[in-house]
Amino acid sequence: MARKIQLTETEQTIVATERDSHPDALVRRKMLVLWAVHSGLKHTKAGEVAGVCRATVDRYLRAYRKGGLDGLRHRDIVVPVSALADHAEAIKASLTEKPVRTVAEAAERIKEITGLERGLTQTRVFLKNTLGLRWQRTRAVPVPPKSRCPSMLPISGSS
Repeated sequence: MARKIQLTETEQTIVATERDSHPDALVRRKMLVLWAVHSGLKHTKAGEVAGVCRATVDRYLRAYRKGGLDGLRHRDIVVPVSALADHAEAIKASLTEKPVRTVAEAAERIKEITGLERGLTQTRVFLKNTLGLRWQRTRAVPVPPKSRCPSMLPISGSS
């Protein structure tokens, strides 16, 4: 059963300002849902206004009931850190000093430097996102047709 949320005057002022001006978009969305439910909208309609589902509205309101406005502002996002991050400087110096031609060669060099073995996709993502390296495309240089290049014409008089 959905319970109505009653905000105090102070909370109303804080929610009204933070739903528009908080630096984190997720917190702004949470404040919008809280404000909509406080204003009398049903949970489903409040979710439609904020662009979230009913279960998310219930989760936001549960966080508010449990921890107040600070409970809504809290984010439990854990960003994993690669074991290669500790060796980033050494890897970048090695790859900058002597560039590799393939991802497989880069993975092999990383294994030599750090002792950590990674697959091709993990190596590619690490090089691009963590080290900021990018692959340079190499192409063949076009050669003009034989009829236009005198050095490529057959020698006349020899049969």
